[in-house]
Amino acid sequence: MAKFNVLRRPKTHEGGVGVKRDVKRELFLLAVANMVGEHTFYETAGERDNRFAQLVRSATVADPEWTARLLGWLRGSANMRSASIVGAAEFAHARTEPGMTRQVVNSVLQRADEPGEFLSYWLAMYGRVIPKPVKRGIGDAVCRLYDERALLKWDSEARGVRMGDVLNLTHPKPAEGWQGALFTHALDRRYGNVAEIPTGLPMVNAREELLAWPVERRRELFAADATPTLKRAGMTWESVAGWLQGPLTAEVWAALIPTMGYMALLRNLRNFDRAGVSDEVAATVARKLADPEQVARSRQLPMRFLSAFRAAPSLRWAWALEQALNASLATVPSLPGRTLVLVDRSGSMFYSTVSAKSDLTRADAAALFGTAIALRAAKADLVQFGTTASPVKLRAGESVLPVVRDRFDSLGGTDTIGALKQFYRRHDRVVIVTDEQHSGSTLPTSVVPGGVPVYTWNLAGYEFGHTEGRFTFGGLSDAAFGMVPLLEAGEREAWPF
Repeated sequence: MAKFNVLRRPKTHEGGVGVKRDVKRELFLLAVANMVGEHTFYETAGERDNRFAQLVRSATVADPEWTARLLGWLRGSANMRSASIVGAAEFAHARTEPGMTRQVVNSVLQRADEPGEFLSYWLAMYGRVIPKPVKRGIGDAVCRLYDERALLKWDSEARGVRMGDVLNLTHPKPAEGWQGALFTHALDRRYGNVAEIPTGLPMVNAREELLAWPVERRRELFAADATPTLKRAGMTWESVAGWLQGPLTAEVWAALIPTMGYMALLRNLRNFDRAGVSDEVAATVARKLADPEQVARSRQLPMRFLSAFRAAPSLRWAWALEQALNASLATVPSLPGRTLVLVDRSGSMFYSTVSAKSDLTRADAAALFGTAIALRAAKADLVQFGTTASPVKLRAGESVLPVVRDRFDSLGGTDTIGALKQFYRRHDRVVIVTDEQHSGSTLPTSVVPGGVPVYTWNLAGYEFGHTEGRFTFGGLSDAAFGMVPLLEAGEREAWPF
C-alpha cells in the first residue's frame, strides 16, 4: 500500500475539499478583498499580508505587464487603496528589469496622503535606499496631487512621514510657480522654520487668519453666510470642529454642507439629524447623494451606503441612499432565465468587519451583493445558507437596503453542498457569494451539472477555494459583475482589467 505516492487534495480552512489556485488567481482574489493589516477569521493580519506580498513579487517576476495592469485597476476601478499601495511597493522591489516601475507607482497614488503612505511602507520594509524609478513615480504623483488644500488637510504632526519628508526623499520638480512656494512652505512646516507664509498661497494665508480669531468670537462667523469664508480657508468639517472647540450646530452644518465632499456627507447623516438641520438643507444633501454622476465620481464601495442607512436615525435619507446604492451597483447585470443565488451566512463571514473603519461584516457584503443580483435578475431564487439553508423572499420592486437589514440570519457552519442539493432545480446559472471555506467532502460545484455556469463571488481571498473549472470573481465592489454576460456569451477573458 502506497504511503507517500497518493493524491492529496488541498483542504479549505473548514476541512472541506479545496482547490489550489494559480498565482494570478490567488493574487487577484486576495487583492480585491485585502484591507492590509487586518485579521480575518482564518488568517492573522501578518499571515495575510505576507501572503499578499509574496504573491505580488511572484506575479511581477512571472508577468510584470499583467501585474502592472492589476495594480492600476485595483486602485482605480476597484478602489482598494492600501492593497494597491503595498502591491506597488512590492512590484518595485521585485522588478529587476528597467521600465514600468515609475508608471506603476504613479498609478496607485491617487490621494495626496498616499505618497507618504507609500514611503512609510517602503521605509519600514526596505530602508532608506529608494530606487530612482520609485522616487520618480512618487514625484510624478506629488506634482499631480500636492496643492494648498492637500497641505492643509493631510500634513500634520501626527503623521510619521509628512509632506516635507516626501519632498526631501524624492526631490520632485514643481509643476508651476505656486507649487514651488508650496513645496518650500511644506519643508518649512516640517522643520519648524515658518517665519511667514508666501503670498502665493492665499488659502494657507486665509487659514492662518481664521486661526488667529479669539475662540470666544469664532461662532460669530455663522451669524451670516460663512460658506465663502470657510471655502477660502480650505476648512473641512473636521477642521471647523477643532477651530470652534465645541459642537457643530445646525447653522454650522448649513455653512459647511455646500463645500463638503461626497464621502463627508455620507458619513455625517447621523450628525446632521442630531444637530437638527432643516429639511431644506437635508434635501440638498439627499439630491447630491442620489446623483449618479456624484456617486460615480465618489467611487464609494456599495457597503458604504448600507452603513449609512443603518446609522442614519431619520427616514429622510432612505430613498437617496437606495438610489445611490443602485448607482454604485451599475455593473450588476440583469440576468436572463432562472438564477439561483446563494448567500453565505456562516460564522466566519461574521467574524471581522470588511475594514477597521467599517461596522459591516463580510456577511453584510454578501447579503447586499446577493440581494442586488437577485432583484435585478429576470427570475431568481435567493437563499441564505450556513449549517442550514432557507429562502429569502423577495417582492418585485423592493429596495435592497431594507431586505439586507431585515431578512438575513446567522446560520453557523458552511454546508454549501447541502444548500445546493436542497435548492438547485435546473436553474440556468448559480451565483454563490461566500468566502469559499466549506466543510464538504467533495467540491460544491460537483452538485451542479457541468454545462451550468457557477459563479463564485469570493469576499475573503483565502488560499484554497471550492471551485474547479468554473468562474470565481471577488472583492468588495461591483467592479467585475459585468463579466457574467461576457462569459455566458463565450468571451473567455478572465480579468476585468
